[in-house]
Amino acid sequence: MADFGIRFFLCNILLCAIIAMLLMIKRTLRNHLTSRMQFHLWFLLSGLLAIPFLPVRPVRFSQILLWIDKLKHAPSPHMDPLAKTEIRMNASAAAGQIDDFVLSVSSKTPSMIGLTLSGIWLIGVFAMLLLVIKAGLRLNAVKKTALPLQSRDVRVLYHHCLKELKIKKNIPVYSTAFLKSPIIAGLFRPCIYVPIHLISDFNAADMRYMLLHELQHYRHRDAIAGCLMNLSCVLYWFNPFVWYAIREMRDDREVACDISVLDLLNENDYADYGNTLINFAQTVSLTPFPFVSEISGTMKQLQKRIVHISSYKKPSVWKKIKGTGIFALIALILFAITPLLSTHAAEQSYYKWNISPEKIRLTDLSDYFRGYEGTFALYDLEDDAWVIYNMDHATLRTAPDSTYKIYSALFGLEEGVITPEDSFMAWNGTRYPFDTWNSDQDLHSAMQSSVNWYFQETDRQLGASALRKYLKKTGYGNEHTGSDLSSFWMQSVLKISPIEQVELLTDLYRNHFGFIPENIAAVKDSIRLFSSEAGNFYGKTGTGQINKKDISGWFIGYIETADRTCFFATNIQAAEHATGSKASEISLSILSDMGIWTTAR
Repeated sequence: MADFGIRFFLCNILLCAIIAMLLMIKRTLRNHLTSRMQFHLWFLLSGLLAIPFLPVRPVRFSQILLWIDKLKHAPSPHMDPLAKTEIRMNASAAAGQIDDFVLSVSSKTPSMIGLTLSGIWLIGVFAMLLLVIKAGLRLNAVKKTALPLQSRDVRVLYHHCLKELKIKKNIPVYSTAFLKSPIIAGLFRPCIYVPIHLISDFNAADMRYMLLHELQHYRHRDAIAGCLMNLSCVLYWFNPFVWYAIREMRDDREVACDISVLDLLNENDYADYGNTLINFAQTVSLTPFPFVSEISGTMKQLQKRIVHISSYKKPSVWKKIKGTGIFALIALILFAITPLLSTHAAEQSYYKWNISPEKIRLTDLSDYFRGYEGTFALYDLEDDAWVIYNMDHATLRTAPDSTYKIYSALFGLEEGVITPEDSFMAWNGTRYPFDTWNSDQDLHSAMQSSVNWYFQETDRQLGASALRKYLKKTGYGNEHTGSDLSSFWMQSVLKISPIEQVELLTDLYRNHFGFIPENIAAVKDSIRLFSSEAGNFYGKTGTGQINKKDISGWFIGYIETADRTCFFATNIQAAEHATGSKASEISLSILSDMGIWTTAR
């Protein structure tokens, strides 16, 4: 909640700029858009106002093509074999019993600024809700005192208006002494309420215009707009730009409704309709209900509406077509902005993967991931083809945890902190919960037992500058190190996606980094889990643990045979029990069912 407060505040700064831009566009293009189109532009803004509360992220064209392909080809629970080569694994690996060691880290202390902002916002939301509830109770009191319409003249005129607008539903009409102008209220069961004084002073023309106006509100479902405006005021009670936009939206709603009425009238009747509005200027309700649409409004609103009525000309077909195109363009621009407003997207980052959809085959592996949110990504080097389960998660960047140690070792070798011939480090005497950590280490033993202190010392000797240089050179995820070199890869600032893990392993295998070949060979040897005549199996686990709960599990690696090399990455996430060992178990099961290897019996 603390982080939300800060991100929501930043989103509002951007929203202010968007509202200003939208107002400028409306004023610049007002002669090219119909009144109804101008009103509908505010619905686009209402959509943007919802984005900070929704999990929204960019949708790339390649992903759209992949979704289309997925719809065309129904996925099977298990994939067809990508290879005929079999690698026989030992029983412990087959059971997923690959050693996985992890130390818990504490969750971040909530930002006091974020908590303060969130608290103030919630208090304001609560206060606004009370005001809305109060207004609702006041409206409900008016409804209880209202009586079914008794005037025969008004009833006849009302049914004539229904026929004129081709409305088949008979919307109830009531009379009341507690209103100054007619209103239509109710989202699901709309009703029209007419002041008694207007019935007493019955004027057929004025009454017809008023009924047509309220029925146009019903016809265009303006009650939905009213709900959106009220909700926006509640959630954005502190933002003056939003309040101004809502006021403009109300004005445009009434103008659009006026124009819809004018479309039914002869040009000679436009002035009479305008005079009806002017007559209401003396009976304007000073405290309008937030749930209703009414023919009257503030003096400024009425002036604006009179100006539109006096200058109104029915739009040509070309203006409607041109307006639709402009509206679509504005909608497209605003759609492109939506990810910037998502507090969820601000919290989570995604890898912008540019690849031809023809190289990717999506598959359904959900049976393997029961109880976990996760992904499996595999790249076949010879076929230059990918197999992916859960594309969204495959591009989600998350902490690498102990899988980062592969590259910590590589960077240390490149800088001479350790060498292939001498990777020895003496234990510093600190007692750890794992016996294998409480002894001297070399690269192979440290990697196999995932000894944190060995790689922390490597990074310390490297220094922040060298680390950032190598992270940038290899393109390692978001390349962030933060200020704490001992834990930046443990559920902290360094993030990488499963697809990036696979790409990095591929680059490591090919040595696209241009590193010393002996150093590459030393790293490969340190992560080799099994060798046989059929080939080699390489892998590294990683577990993210926060407050003693395992929330993220990794298993990455590759399988090398005489005729095929496949790289893979599996990540699972859950509230607990998401470990590297479990990720390795899932990976080995998938690889076995794919026919890439077979468990030894």
